[in-house]
Amino acid sequence: MTRQSSLTTQPVLDTIPAGSIPTHHVGCPRCGLSLSIPTIVPGDQAQCPRCNQHLVRVEKYPIDTPMAYASASLIIMIIVYSQLYMIVDMFTLHVDLTLPYMLSTLAQQDYSLLAEVMFLLTFGSPLIFLLLCLYVYIGLYYQHVLPGMLYATRTLVRLRHWIMVDVFFIATLVAYIKIIGNAQIHFGLAFWLMMVLAMLLIRTSQGVPEHWIFYQIQTLTGNDPTLVKHNDSTISCNYCLFEQPMEQNTCNVCGSFLSKRKPLSLRISMAFLLSAIILYIPANLLPMMSTRAPNSNLASTILDGIEYMWKDGDIFIAVVIFSASMAIPVLKIIAMLILLYSAAYQPLMSPGKLTILYRITESIGRWSMIDIFVVIILMSVFTSPLARVTPGAATVYFCGVVIFTMVSALSFDSRLLWDEAKTTNHTIRRRKRHQL
Repeated sequence: MTRQSSLTTQPVLDTIPAGSIPTHHVGCPRCGLSLSIPTIVPGDQAQCPRCNQHLVRVEKYPIDTPMAYASASLIIMIIVYSQLYMIVDMFTLHVDLTLPYMLSTLAQQDYSLLAEVMFLLTFGSPLIFLLLCLYVYIGLYYQHVLPGMLYATRTLVRLRHWIMVDVFFIATLVAYIKIIGNAQIHFGLAFWLMMVLAMLLIRTSQGVPEHWIFYQIQTLTGNDPTLVKHNDSTISCNYCLFEQPMEQNTCNVCGSFLSKRKPLSLRISMAFLLSAIILYIPANLLPMMSTRAPNSNLASTILDGIEYMWKDGDIFIAVVIFSASMAIPVLKIIAMLILLYSAAYQPLMSPGKLTILYRITESIGRWSMIDIFVVIILMSVFTSPLARVTPGAATVYFCGVVIFTMVSALSFDSRLLWDEAKTTNHTIRRRKRHQL
C-alpha cells in the first residue's frame, strides 16, 4: 500500500533505503508554493498542501517497475501493429483491417496529414516514449550515466501528453456502433491487445517520476541537488522542481532553461488559443466526412453528423461525438480565456478553483481527437465503389483546433494565477487602508 508523505514532518532515519530522496525544497509547478519535502522512500509520494498538485512519487521498486511496464508495452505494441485489428463483412465487401493498412490507405488517398497525425499519436509518440524510458532506466539500473540521458528524460516527459492510444481505442468502439447496423464486424487480436496497451502506457507514464529520475542521474555524477537550500537568491526549476541559484540561465540538475516563470507564457498561450478559435470556424462549417454510394453522395459537417445519428436512434454515439467535437473544444476555449484573463488582469475566481479549472482543461483536450479517429476508421473500412467514406476539409482544421488548444494549455503557467491573486489581494488591502 502506498502511503502519502507529510510535508510538515520529517521521519527520523539513520539510513534511508536505496532509491530514496532526502529532505529538500521544491517549488510547486502549479501554485508556486515553496515547501520542504521530507525524505521520500520507495513506495511514498508527496503532493502540494495548497493546490493538491502531485509533486513526486517513488515506486516501491523504482527501477524494476517502470522497466517491466515499458518492456511489456513495447512487446504488446509490436503485436498490435502486426496483427489483425478488425474484420468487416458487408454484402460483397470484405476488409481485413490492420493499423498499418489504415495508415497506407490514408497516404494512398492523399490524406498524408491525417496519416501523420494518426502515426504520431498512436505509434510514434508511444514508441519513442517507451524506447527513451528503457534507455534512461537501463542507465539507472547499471548505475551509469548514458549519453544524452538528461535530454532523453526531458523528452519522454513531454511525450506523455501526446500518447493517444486510449483515445483511438474508444474511437474504435464509437465507429463499431456506427458500422454494426450495416455490416458484420469481428475484432482481431490487435483490438483486444490495444486496450491492454493503453492501460500499460498509462501505468508506465505514472511510474516515471521525472523529479526522482533527475535526482538519480545527478547522484551518479557525484552531485546532490538537495544540498541547495531555499533562500531569496534561489528559484525552483520549472521542470525538475529543484532549487537553483537565481543568477543561472540553465538548470544544473535537468539542463533546461532556468526562469522563475515560463517565459512569455501568457502571450504564447494566447497566440495558440486565438489560432484554435480561428480554425474552429471552418472546422464546423466545412464537411467533416463525405459518404458516397451508387445512389447518393452526402457531405456532412460535424453538426450534421450529430443530428443524423440522433434522428437515426444512435443517441449514445451522438452524445459522444457532440461532447468530443463540440462541447469539449468550446468549453476548453472558454476555460482558457478565463484563465488567461485571470492571470493577466483580475482573477475571476479563487486561485484554487482556477487551478482546478486548469487541471481539468489540460487533461480533457486530447479526447477531442475521437472524431478524427472515427473518420479515419470509417474511411479505412469503406473504400469500395459501392460504399466509400472520405475525410472532408474540416478534418484538417479540427486537428489544428485540438493540437493548438493542447499547446495553449501546456504553455500556460498556472502559477501566474496565484501571483495575480496575491497582487490583487495586496491592492485591495491597500485600498481599504486608504479608505480607513
